Amino acid sequence: MHILVIGGAGYIGSHVVKALLGHKMKVTVFDNLSTGTELNLFKEADFIKGDILNYDEILTAMKQNVDGIVLLAGKKAVGESMENPMKYALNNINGVINVLNAATEAGVKKVIFSSSASVYGTPQYYPLDEKHPENPMSFYGFTKLETERFLKWYDQLKGVKFVSLRYFNAVGYDEAGDVRGLEKNPQNLLPIVMEAAVGIRDKVNIFGNDYDTKDGTCIRDYIHVTDLATAHAQALEYLERGGQSQILNLGTSQGSSVLEMILKTEEVIGRKVPYEFAPRRAGDPAIVTAKADKAREVLGWKAEHSSLDNIIRSTWNLYKDLK
Repeated sequence: MHILVIGGAGYIGSHVVKALLGHKMKVTVFDNLSTGTELNLFKEADFIKGDILNYDEILTAMKQNVDGIVLLAGKKAVGESMENPMKYALNNINGVINVLNAATEAGVKKVIFSSSASVYGTPQYYPLDEKHPENPMSFYGFTKLETERFLKWYDQLKGVKFVSLRYFNAVGYDEAGDVRGLEKNPQNLLPIVMEAAVGIRDKVNIFGNDYDTKDGTCIRDYIHVTDLATAHAQALEYLERGGQSQILNLGTSQGSSVLEMILKTEEVIGRKVPYEFAPRRAGDPAIVTAKADKAREVLGWKAEHSSLDNIIRSTWNLYKDLK
């Protein structure tokens, strides 16, 4: 299969490219490099610099005998989406419609979509399965859920088969060191912890220490990005075998608290991570963990790289020489 990876120079996208290449697929990366980096491009993959907001550019890429697409090029900062919904509507809605229309025009019938657990909103129970009510608490989560709805309609009307992968908390880096580009302006916990460990930032703010959890801090389901990437390859192979459209959670079903992640990082890297407690953030649930049984049943997928030790060590390997 020839797969177009839209957003393939980014953090998750570059790991997906490696996984697809490992599954003997031909890969073309389509990326505007606004958040991705050329450091993350693999020589075995072709590269087209382009933007999903430019319909002609994405259509031209689709017409290069593409068999399927992986759609990753979404804006993803929850807080920013609440402050600047226009930016997220333009990229995550208008851009997605361009991609789906171009795929339809080019006859591309397989789509793997990078979705998010944010579509669920505040958990009514946990671990969360795919039947949990969908009530996004952020505009970012809303754009992910809307894309899934578009995909269902394009499936029904145009025969575009899709697998939407709802990520929980993506962390870690390629253990072989083949992905070297760090995220620009990271918003997630572990890169922030690493920046505090090397002195790029003064400290980590832990938002809330009075939750009903074992240590008062929020609990999240952290999954190694290599495990996420493998699921994309397996999902494409599933569709190639004639599989029907699916929405699947990707997580470990194991929760780790914010404080636990910081203390475990100190243990693994052998140095202190400065932190302090700060007031809760609006919209932060106490516990978010995944039930990923369906991904195992449908794809044969399982998380094999997601121990905290491996997550932290693979990340530290890229940050330890900074500053």
